[in-house]
Amino acid sequence: MIDLAKRLKEEKLAATMLLQVHDELVFEVPESELPRLDALVKEVMEQAVALHVPLLTDSNWGKTWYDAK
Repeated sequence: MIDLAKRLKEEKLAATMLLQVHDELVFEVPESELPRLDALVKEVMEQAVALHVPLLTDSNWGKTWYDAK
């Protein structure tokens, strides 16, 4: 998450990481940035640590957190 916060600043995205709930990250994102943020989160989080098994992510979005589920 720390690396992801740094990358958001480096990429100059308007997206904001709001909170973490267990293994979920919740962002506030302009619709125009969704594809870019989706790719960035996948890249950063899947490479966060070297494991013997792959670390995979998935993402969903909606106007509310409930809609994103």
